[in-house]
Amino acid sequence: MEHARTARLTSVLALAALLAAGGAVTAPATAVGEGPNPGTGQYTTAHLSTYEDLAAELQDQDARQDALELKVIGQSVKGRDLYLAEYVSDPENPTILYLTQQHGNEQLTTEGALSFIKALGTGKSADLLENVNILVVPMLNPDGAMGDVDFSLDDYLAKDRHLTRYNANGIDLNRDHVARTQPETQALHQNVLGAYDIDYMIDLHHQGTQSEVDGELVSGSILYPTTPNADPELVQRSQQLGAVVHSAIEPTGWGRLGKYVGGTAETISRNGIAVEYGVATLLFEMRGMSDHYREDYILGGRSNGYLIRQTVLTLTETARAIGDGSIETADTSFWDTLPEQTTRTE
Repeated sequence: MEHARTARLTSVLALAALLAAGGAVTAPATAVGEGPNPGTGQYTTAHLSTYEDLAAELQDQDARQDALELKVIGQSVKGRDLYLAEYVSDPENPTILYLTQQHGNEQLTTEGALSFIKALGTGKSADLLENVNILVVPMLNPDGAMGDVDFSLDDYLAKDRHLTRYNANGIDLNRDHVARTQPETQALHQNVLGAYDIDYMIDLHHQGTQSEVDGELVSGSILYPTTPNADPELVQRSQQLGAVVHSAIEPTGWGRLGKYVGGTAETISRNGIAVEYGVATLLFEMRGMSDHYREDYILGGRSNGYLIRQTVLTLTETARAIGDGSIETADTSFWDTLPEQTTRTE
């Protein structure tokens, strides 16, 4: 088991590191947007980190990195520890929170967050930590990620470990940011959002595989707070955060972004956290889920490296822009022409 865990995690991190460094892999430039598409009938999650993999890697990085303080912020319904990776060099620095896997079947952003954490322990990324504080909550929903839930997943399509959107109680954590009935959302609000002075947050998710703009499938979509209760200055800062992401992803040749079509409900983090805590929030929905009962929601594994790279680029470039202050002059005019994504029907 230990050998399998190490091999699986090493493979994921090595590929992400290669991609983040600009290395090449054998795949077309449109790998994220145009393929592989649903319909293969073969979906596996064996290459993904398990919760145990995640915990072991975080603990290993905590032992290796002086700048990292690993904290347990609470437990899931099934008793799994929920982790916070904290990099706070100066309380006066601006702080960004990266949140992954509120939905358990949306895992590649967590793989990217692990790669990002690992990179922060190298000399190449050390400068990122001088002028910005970084908080990472990876895998907020470990029970869903492990398929350890109190409802049936018999109709899910992965041939091995199942992953589901909901927590063990069948609750969507990203609809629980007002009522906070679940231990995972309670831990996030009490021990992270309520405990730190957070300026920015990116909430990382996955969407279905068939979202497109201008007839081309996208690698992801982004959106700022859209509740009317969000302060306009806060929305502007959220749009600047999105501008940094857009500028990092669009020139890659394999990344293509659309505007997410989202509502105004404050039960979701993008809206509710912005209003309650005054945090500039950005939703980033990556293409394709790891498991689902709908085949058109699952993406084949050949695009995984590119989606992990998309995550690493997003985290790295937003932290850099916040730290050097360039986010304050980021051009938000692209939002005026960024097309809303639609769903391909054939």
